[in-house]
Amino acid sequence: MTTQRKRKYNNPVSATLTGIRDLFRKQVPAGSLADSDRLDGKTVLVDGASSGLGFAIATDCARRGARVIMACRSGIPEKGEKIKRITGNQDIHMLPVDFSDFHSIRKLVLAIREKFVSVDISICNAGIVPRQSRKTPQGLEEMFMVNYFSKFILIKFLLENHVLKIEVPDRPVLVAGKNDESPKTIPRIIFVASESHRNPEKLEWDDFGKYKDYTIGKSIELYGYYKLLLTTFSFELGRRLNPGGKARCSVFSMCPGPVNSNIAREAPKVFHPLLKIIFGIFFKSPAKAAVPVLYLAASPDLEGKVYDYLFLMGRKTIDEKAADPGNGQRLWKLSEDLLKTIENE
Repeated sequence: MTTQRKRKYNNPVSATLTGIRDLFRKQVPAGSLADSDRLDGKTVLVDGASSGLGFAIATDCARRGARVIMACRSGIPEKGEKIKRITGNQDIHMLPVDFSDFHSIRKLVLAIREKFVSVDISICNAGIVPRQSRKTPQGLEEMFMVNYFSKFILIKFLLENHVLKIEVPDRPVLVAGKNDESPKTIPRIIFVASESHRNPEKLEWDDFGKYKDYTIGKSIELYGYYKLLLTTFSFELGRRLNPGGKARCSVFSMCPGPVNSNIAREAPKVFHPLLKIIFGIFFKSPAKAAVPVLYLAASPDLEGKVYDYLFLMGRKTIDEKAADPGNGQRLWKLSEDLLKTIENE
């Protein structure tokens, strides 16, 4: 790996400039999102949905007719009420969750099961770029927990509690809450990842889950590392849920490119004026950045597809480290072991 590649995401300025360059690279679109790509009758879970990209995703899902569950740490109930006013869709629901807390994630899944039975599409969007390391209630590092490990926990709990219903081989998937044999499309899981997952040189297995102190100088680099963990997990999840390549649950991962959102709110104040100008001029609005997410969620073009990764609207192969089956299996085992440790405490 070249030194230039290593430095693409190692501080707020270089990460911002890399994002701008990426916007102007020529792409071949994987497809297009049409107004006719509807989500009527679907229940969609969107986390981190109270602002920025998550709010834009939830709003567009609502416009397309979905029942939307917004899992958020704040903005309850005003953000959900705003989406109702904007879209006219009244089937919008908000549930509290703190993705830095294992117990909060468990409560979220149980609440979804009790109130809604199941979901058809789970869009894992929540993420942070903290100014410095912080401990979670379970003693983990907050960005590790929110940007990666909470996704592993959430999806595992959704599957184990049959909130995400996976097709039994050779039998049709049933419509949630009905007793007939009406087929429906298979579930979809979508992870908002990042092209910065390509930046780390390797996966650091010996330090997995261990708390370490850091400041802003390290946070951008670690952001890319945790996105590598997330992308590796997404690929391994797709493999495990679809044995033999038979599509039972579509797993998608994508990078929306640079988004004019509040994810950099903890950047040093000295950078705020520059970031505000650059974000406003060059970065995509959350509504525009949400288009590839909605394409993955709603397009019939992807029905029956086991795995896909998009950068903006272009299809790409993920980094070879993330696609390595050995890495995927090892990450899964370490994640399961860490989850068991937390559960037993």
